[in-house]
Amino acid sequence: MSYKKFLQKIKACNTANTSNYIPFIINDTQTGWLKPTFAEHLATWPGIFSLDGKSVRLADKTQDFKTRSEAVDQVIHKLVQQNVIRSYLDEPYPVTAGERNQAVMTLDRSAVSYFGIRSFGQHLNGYVQKSKGLHLWIARRAKDRYIAPGKLDNMVAGGLPWHITLKENLIKECAEEAGMDEALARQAQATGTISYIAESANGIKPDTLYCYDIELPEDFTPVCTDGEVESFELMPINEVMAIIQNSEDFKANCNLVIIDFLIRHGLLNPDQAGYAELVRKLHQ
Repeated sequence: MSYKKFLQKIKACNTANTSNYIPFIINDTQTGWLKPTFAEHLATWPGIFSLDGKSVRLADKTQDFKTRSEAVDQVIHKLVQQNVIRSYLDEPYPVTAGERNQAVMTLDRSAVSYFGIRSFGQHLNGYVQKSKGLHLWIARRAKDRYIAPGKLDNMVAGGLPWHITLKENLIKECAEEAGMDEALARQAQATGTISYIAESANGIKPDTLYCYDIELPEDFTPVCTDGEVESFELMPINEVMAIIQNSEDFKANCNLVIIDFLIRHGLLNPDQAGYAELVRKLHQ
């Protein structure tokens, strides 16, 4: 088996070209990237943002977590009113140049890609060991989703907002997206992270996804309760691999989550050319 097509899926999630962007700096640390056109909008608030043509800095007077968050949130509301940002989601996300728990402020989810801030999410692989081999529960996203309508997805996947622990958020997402009770959701095992730096219409989108596995009994069937998923299918792992290699049916970042799963479960041969590159490129 050639790993070239797996590598192409990873490349498709790493499309950012930072040379077209301006650094966003907080406390002398680069924390994000801005489109020059978006930076021009921020010049309207010189008391909050300082622009010098080479970078955009958060003003010195916003020196603590609460003050920064409140000041920038006011700007986001104004930019939504001006139709610069599509909508306000009221989901505070951590703003950090490092780990999630090193956040220096929060930013509404709607504005994260405009500021080129790293966002965090959680993806859960639900698998079943059957007599005929390993199977994965695969979701199909509802056709009314704003992002990737109708695409295939991991069994449970969602963003990771501020003010909630990873475990709490995973339990919530498992209930909403798969109808899983808390006792079962707590059996999910953290397996690491993957990361990539994509580019969207709004700006650069660096993402870190916390990945989880859960082995499910054969009599469990996921049921979506929040309308985000149209259906679920329990697929043989070889079928899942073929879909990733030969189609664009999966939501782009889900390809990476499953490639990571294949590596960790020993389903890819380390003697095959490209194996080490696969492992390395899952962490950008």
